[in-house]
Amino acid sequence: MEIRENELCTITGGAIKIAGWLIGGGIFTLVVGIIDGFLRPLTCHK
Repeated sequence: MEIRENELCTITGGAIKIAGWLIGGGIFTLVVGIIDGFLRPLTCHK
């Protein structure tokens, strides 16, 4: 059983998918945190 060159180009590893989800989740969390900070700023009581 041989793998053709076009089949090799379509193979993606599991680590690539996991890393993509982790990076996407991190960016989403950062954006939500920034928006939340602008909408509900915390005051500092000295």
